[in-house]
Amino acid sequence: MTALYERPAAVLVAVSRPWFWPVSWVPAYLGTVLAGRAWLPAREDAARAVVALLILGPLVWGAVLAQNDLHDLPSDCANPRKATAPLVTGAVSVADLRRWYRVIALAAVGAALFVGPLFVLGVAGVLLLGWAYSVPPLRLKTRPGWDVAVNALVVGVVSPVAGWSITRAPWQFPWQFGLIGVLFAAALYVPTTVTDLAADTGAGDTTFAVRLGARFAYGLGLALWGAALAVSVLCAALDVLVPRSTLVEQLVMAPVLLAAYAALTRRPTITRMAAVSMVFAIPTVGFVRAYLG
Repeated sequence: MTALYERPAAVLVAVSRPWFWPVSWVPAYLGTVLAGRAWLPAREDAARAVVALLILGPLVWGAVLAQNDLHDLPSDCANPRKATAPLVTGAVSVADLRRWYRVIALAAVGAALFVGPLFVLGVAGVLLLGWAYSVPPLRLKTRPGWDVAVNALVVGVVSPVAGWSITRAPWQFPWQFGLIGVLFAAALYVPTTVTDLAADTGAGDTTFAVRLGARFAYGLGLALWGAALAVSVLCAALDVLVPRSTLVEQLVMAPVLLAAYAALTRRPTITRMAAVSMVFAIPTVGFVRAYLG
């Protein structure tokens, strides 16, 4: 690992956490599917879609997480899960990471110009939210409620709208999909504050779980997950956005998904949260197939 980190490119990739890229790629792809009613974007939009993937993956995550690492160093040093993080191990210095942040952020905005002016505004907005999430005096990460809202907004609304905007105007985006996305994203984020509860407590970071407790976080996450499933079933029953042909499948799968979430998030770990995402992928693929069919 140390030898790998001697390469600047490897350190840069490690800072951007490639396993996080699908968190924005998947909702962005769904937004593209919704807008174009096809598995893949039209040929004339393909190049812009590829650049959008570059932005929403390594560039945006690289900038946001570099900023986060710079201001989470005290808690990261006390967190066993972050023991191999480049800044914690010394593979990258604070000064270098600050410089990398500026370069990556500028690259993200510059690449967004190729996609379109509205995409530039969206990328700039996400970078601004990333700054507000991590950097004092705002540091929304330590303001319970705001931390959940920022992550739910970016993953549940901004990402799918970004994908949608490649083909259609952002203001035509279906609000029902945004509501479902926000509820699911919030439900997935809340348990992650429990995984770092001990380290955040030791560092004095009053995250959602630190302020309100693991038990409350578990209950709220379960309620948000259930609400997202309920809205999706209701949309299918009304044949609004979600095809009515998926109603029976959703009525069968909703209790399964709720039970899986309840079991996997009781003592949340990154592995268990990944498992929740994999379970959720099953009905998501079913929705896309029905929507396009």
